[in-house]
Amino acid sequence: MATALITGATSGIGSAFAEELARQGHNIVLVARDTVALAKIAQQVRGQGVEAEILAADLADPDQLNAVAARLADAERPIDICVNNAGLGVREEFATSSVAEEQLMIDVMVTAVMRLSHAVLPVMLNRGTGAIINVSSIAGWLPGGTYSAAKAWTTVFSESLHAKVEPQGVHVIAVCPGYTRTQFHQRAGMNMSKVPSWMWLTPEQVVSEALKDARSGRVWSVAGRLYKGLGFAARVLPNAITRRVMAGR
Repeated sequence: MATALITGATSGIGSAFAEELARQGHNIVLVARDTVALAKIAQQVRGQGVEAEILAADLADPDQLNAVAARLADAERPIDICVNNAGLGVREEFATSSVAEEQLMIDVMVTAVMRLSHAVLPVMLNRGTGAIINVSSIAGWLPGGTYSAAKAWTTVFSESLHAKVEPQGVHVIAVCPGYTRTQFHQRAGMNMSKVPSWMWLTPEQVVSEALKDARSGRVWSVAGRLYKGLGFAARVLPNAITRRVMAGR
């Protein structure tokens, strides 16, 4: 049975990946900070008849990040699918947020994605098979502070790896969702009440589209017609226009 490792696996898109990949028969390695939540999702996964391994780790902590990287680099227990999903947001604008908050975003959404991809890739290339699924955001195509910049990095990083390793049997894809009903905004203290209901995706929609696009060999996955259109527009419109739109001018 194939094995998938998922970061940020206890809620939202991460737990949806865990449940769907378990349903498809993959053993699961669950990575997150909250041991109680990890135990809960592990129980749900095992109910699908697969194995669930728990790896409690804060990816912003170098030693704990090293532990996850070591698990990914273990050729005796190979990981077939690595889902880099862990992320966070900051409510304040860059000028008023703390440096610690901004650095935390970079640590989790850039450094950890790079380190974990670097750890698992040699094993996958040696076996000639595997997939790295990096959860980015449609925000990565828009100018929106450190969060957008981190997601832009994730998308470009995924594109560059895709071009290099796809011919060798390893697939890399950037998943770029729009607004998705998770605990992400609540944890960041963001008031999203003004976002209309028709703009929201479910985690299951994002995951279903991502896995379908990964099987098809795509470099990006964008769920929903609305966000497919917005993503296309963000990529083709001149940067001057998207900057003005994001600035509200």
